[in-house]
Amino acid sequence: MNMIILDDHPLVRKGICTIVSSGQSMNIVGEAANTQEALRLLDQTNPDLVLVDLNLGNENGIDFIQEARRAGHACKYIILTSSITQSELHLAQSLQIDGVCLKEAFPEDLLYGIEVVARGRKYYDPVLMGSIMDHKSGREKQELSELTPKELEVLMSLGKGRSNKEIANALYITEFTVKKHVSQVLAKLELADRTQAALYALSKGLVQFEMQR
Repeated sequence: MNMIILDDHPLVRKGICTIVSSGQSMNIVGEAANTQEALRLLDQTNPDLVLVDLNLGNENGIDFIQEARRAGHACKYIILTSSITQSELHLAQSLQIDGVCLKEAFPEDLLYGIEVVARGRKYYDPVLMGSIMDHKSGREKQELSELTPKELEVLMSLGKGRSNKEIANALYITEFTVKKHVSQVLAKLELADRTQAALYALSKGLVQFEMQR
C-alpha cells in the first residue's frame, strides 16, 4: 500500500514514517507539509492512502480531503489528530472519511487502523467512539428531561400504540389535553408524528414491544 503523509510538523512526519515503515506491505511515497504540496504529490504518485493531520496551521485536514476528492483523487484517507471537536468528528463521519486515529494511540493501533482501512472498512479510534456514545447518551437524557411528567406518560402511551381516547382514559385527562401533550412531545423531541414518537419510546427502552394477540 503506497501512502502519503500530510503533516505540518517535520518531527511528527518522521515519527509516523518510522511507525508505518515497520508494517508489512506499507510504503511511504511522499511527505507534505501543506495541502498544496500534498495535492501535487497526489498527482505525481497516485497513492492508495493519505494520512492527514487535522490541524495544519491555517489549513484543515477535512477541507483538504474534500478538495482532493473534487480533484478526482479517490484514494483512502485517515485523519491523524491530537484533538477533534464533536462537530468535526460528525463531519468526518458524514463525509465517509475512511478513518480517524488519535496521535496519542499506540503504534500498533495506527498500523491496525491502516490495515482495517486497506480492507475497505472504516476505522475510528475506540476512544473517539466512546466519546460519541457518551455525547449521544447525554443529549438523549437532556431531551427526555425537557418533558414534563405527564408528557413522559403520554410518550410511553404512544409507545404502546394507544389512541388519544385510550390515553385519555388511562391518564384521566380529556382527549383535548392529550392532543396538546402529544404536540408538545413532538415539538420537544423534534419528531414528525406519533408513529415516530412511538418508535422513539421503543428505541429508548421506555416501553417494551408487545405482540398483539
